[in-house]
Amino acid sequence: RAQGEADSVRCVFMAEEAELAEDAPEPEVEVEEPEVPIAGIGTLVFGKWDSSEVTCFDPGITPYVNLKTVGVPHSGGRHANMWFGKSKLSVVERFINGLMRTGRYSGKKLSTAKAFEAALDRIAERDGVNPLQVFVDAISNAAPMEEITRIKFGAVSQPKAVDSAPSRRLDVAIRHLAKGATQATHKSKKTLTQAIVTEISKAAAGDVTSYAIGKKEEVERIAASAR
Repeated sequence: RAQGEADSVRCVFMAEEAELAEDAPEPEVEVEEPEVPIAGIGTLVFGKWDSSEVTCFDPGITPYVNLKTVGVPHSGGRHANMWFGKSKLSVVERFINGLMRTGRYSGKKLSTAKAFEAALDRIAERDGVNPLQVFVDAISNAAPMEEITRIKFGAVSQPKAVDSAPSRRLDVAIRHLAKGATQATHKSKKTLTQAIVTEISKAAAGDVTSYAIGKKEEVERIAASAR
């Protein structure tokens, strides 16, 4: 009998706890608001295109593709004397620096930056996509996988195929894209903006008529014959 009374009391107590739990207000769950990028700082290139949406399909050079920028892509050379300081530079600024490597655009960084910005505008208007994605695709397609080096055996030197380092692959791709764009304006009425649009679009599509894609296939073909 005592056991039955204890069981009935326990059941009543559990029923009261269930009622109190139902009547208790549910705890409020804080919903984190999505972080909105500040114009021109961190993720927005030229204050227009969000670099956080860009993906690189080449896993080798993905850690080296840097799209972080602050306002205008101009670092003032603060990373010039640092060990692997170029990895801290945005690929946008590295491409702009490559455009004024030699020739008529030497030292004209403002002109080349405006030309590249206008080229990205035209790609966005024409294709309706993030132009930074097209630019990164062009870099990925133009990066050679292997090249040749010279190995000397006594007095005889022989070519030998070697794999390219990821950092060097990115360097070569940016250099060839910039060189192809500047060379297209030589002895031609084509402006630098038009040349950049043509070179980047062809390289992103893997077109062999692109200077960067042509150089990549030439290097890889020579390396294949030297294996």
